[in-house]
Amino acid sequence: MAGVSTIVGIVLNGLAIGMLLLLVASGLSLIFGLMGVVNFAHGSLYMFGAYFGLVVFDRTGVFVLALLIAPFLVAGIGMVMEYLTLRPLYGRDPLYQILLTFGIALILDEVVVLVWGPNALSFATPAWAGGVLNVAGAAFPAYRLFVIVLGAIVAAGVYLFLQRTRYGLVVRAGTANRTMVEASGINVKRAFTVMFAVGAGMAAVGGVVAGPMLSVNPAMGLETVIEAFVVVVIGGLGSFRGSVVGALLAGLAQSFSSFYVPAASSLVIFALMVAVLLVRPGGLFGDPEAGH
Repeated sequence: MAGVSTIVGIVLNGLAIGMLLLLVASGLSLIFGLMGVVNFAHGSLYMFGAYFGLVVFDRTGVFVLALLIAPFLVAGIGMVMEYLTLRPLYGRDPLYQILLTFGIALILDEVVVLVWGPNALSFATPAWAGGVLNVAGAAFPAYRLFVIVLGAIVAAGVYLFLQRTRYGLVVRAGTANRTMVEASGINVKRAFTVMFAVGAGMAAVGGVVAGPMLSVNPAMGLETVIEAFVVVVIGGLGSFRGSVVGALLAGLAQSFSSFYVPAASSLVIFALMVAVLLVRPGGLFGDPEAGH
């Protein structure tokens, strides 16, 4: 039977995985909540964040700069993407948006291969976050503790953004009644562009943070966006609170399963999604009618 220190290590590892998933899934959830867009290119934006962050970190040696510059660049890509490709499709069958974003994801993936090559690249851990710390008797990487803290700060920041800012009000109102928002004279198109950029930037933050934990490679976007979609479905489409809870549950489930049943660890997150949907078809905090 695992000791207390082992359990603490498993829980901390699960929180680190969950916070990484949250950085990606929350942006995905925000975009869907306001715009109703299922963005299959979100994983590619996450991947671009990792590559841009790697370039900045290699050139400057300052990880904080990578965390600031890469999301800004990817947010710009997101704005251009929304303005030129998605905006003409609003009001049409969502299938057009799904096919479009899937096609954009394929293009972006090929761009990465052309620029950086098909092989995985190493993203060094910043010196100030290297080493191992003792947490309640468990030896745990300092960088993963940083990921947990950063994820909590970002989650709190997004919550305050949604609750205390004008665009946050537009997001929450648009989720409940998009027609009412438009009738109030609010420039919904501009709000869409801003929120798409915010979601893309959050995906890029996840990519930069994931760099030192995982290898940076052209397949990382597809791998992560699938898990991010699962997290969003578990929490409830369009619910930021659901994304937080869903990401933490998914991270803990993966961590415990990797320790106790490694052979099934890749399936646990999907089994968790199925279990949640059987009880609540709309997800934990989503619309109960969403499943219908």
